[in-house]
Amino acid sequence: MAGHNTILENEDQPLLTSFNLTRDGEERDNHGSESGLSHNREILERSLLRKLDRRMSILILIYILNYIDRNNASAARLRGFEEDLHLKGSQFATILSILYIGYILMQIPSNMFLNYFGKPSKYLPWCMIIWGALSVCTGFTTSFFGALCTRFLLGFVEAAFFPGALFLISKWYKRNELSERTALLACGILLSNAFGSLIASGILDSMEGVLGYAAWRWLFFVEGSATIIVAIWSLYILPDFPESKASWLTPSEQALAIQRMAEDAGVSGESLVESYASESSLGQWPGLRLAVYDWKVWWLALSLTSMVVSLSFNAYFPTLGATLGYGPTKTLLLCAPPWLFATGVAVTLSRHSDKSGERCKHIISSLCVGLVGFILAMSTMNTMIRYLSLFLMAQSYAGFIVFLAWASGSVAHPPAKRAVALALINCVSQLGNVAGSYVWPSSWGPSYNLSYSICILTSALSITMCYIFRRHLAGLNHKREKLEADRGEVKGYRYML
Repeated sequence: MAGHNTILENEDQPLLTSFNLTRDGEERDNHGSESGLSHNREILERSLLRKLDRRMSILILIYILNYIDRNNASAARLRGFEEDLHLKGSQFATILSILYIGYILMQIPSNMFLNYFGKPSKYLPWCMIIWGALSVCTGFTTSFFGALCTRFLLGFVEAAFFPGALFLISKWYKRNELSERTALLACGILLSNAFGSLIASGILDSMEGVLGYAAWRWLFFVEGSATIIVAIWSLYILPDFPESKASWLTPSEQALAIQRMAEDAGVSGESLVESYASESSLGQWPGLRLAVYDWKVWWLALSLTSMVVSLSFNAYFPTLGATLGYGPTKTLLLCAPPWLFATGVAVTLSRHSDKSGERCKHIISSLCVGLVGFILAMSTMNTMIRYLSLFLMAQSYAGFIVFLAWASGSVAHPPAKRAVALALINCVSQLGNVAGSYVWPSSWGPSYNLSYSICILTSALSITMCYIFRRHLAGLNHKREKLEADRGEVKGYRYML
């Protein structure tokens, strides 16, 4: 491309002098026309995003495997997992919930270390290799205690991935690009539920007795081994942070990557790099302090916790599918379409959220549709209506995904604070998964009306908290606008509502 080559002619210049930008982010070419430079930047930016999207896309596959390894116990339950391990009472729920204890303990230290270490391309894949090995080990367990230990350690190591991945994409993408990319990442949850069910049905149906192992054990062997293989592959694909030298980018593309984030933050590129250097010298504790003392972080964390409880049906989806009255294999196959539908809704809703620059209404609309699903499931045992309710419930994850982008943009700077804040929000919200593990006891089935009632209450609470938070951010934007008008300043940073 001629335009592309033109802008790369002077690649030996310092990175941050590749572009001369005014305060409001408009490009000025000291040796040519403004329109020419604007066109060249557009070409370069497209090239940067294309390369970046290709590399980041492996995060979706990793997250699919992350959730498959986390949720395969629910599929194994249909083929003798409880009986072979001699589980009684609430022990299965404890095996599910113990994973989130390890998950909670490790998330904040993990993201603090990731921001300090600065090499997500090494850190995340090695964590993945370890959790894949632990998933394989789960297939060898013979008792409640053995399964409890492997699940706890699995959560401990898996904690590195999701907050780390959110932090990584938030370092490369601007706020108006973030929701769609977060959606594509978080679609790993939805696709894992869809394809995890299909994979599980195949393994559980064909591997019984192979080499003397029960089919549910092969479920852990196969899926854990697949995780290790993809982890080794990802060592050579995942990018590091923009300020780290990247052989897959030209110097001009890397300069633009830093400059884009500077513009989005309302500071100069040099100031952004200086802030990175300052953080390295101060360590991670200032970021921890800034996050802990910002009440917005805690409000978002509690709102997400309430939302996560309302989404706890996810871990018991095969159990809810079994209430339709079909056998184990057909039940797992029927679990796939609702999650494929939810994936489409999530991508569409997130893309529209980015284009419209609005978050809260998109979140609330998705959760309200989910409420309709809960009410339908409570109202009847009719097979078709209950199956329809699974589609409406599953699409609630679209609101969850938009919420993650909203949270990331609402506690964006400085980066050390964002690293801790994202981990803290996700960490606290996992208490919702711990509680949610006990919301679906077998004794409440097959109608699970009490379980659905809890989901309705927690979803309504989350909707209310999102609306209040939106009003608060609108007030902050209004104050900032008035201050800029009084001082005669150009328009600066605004919170997305």
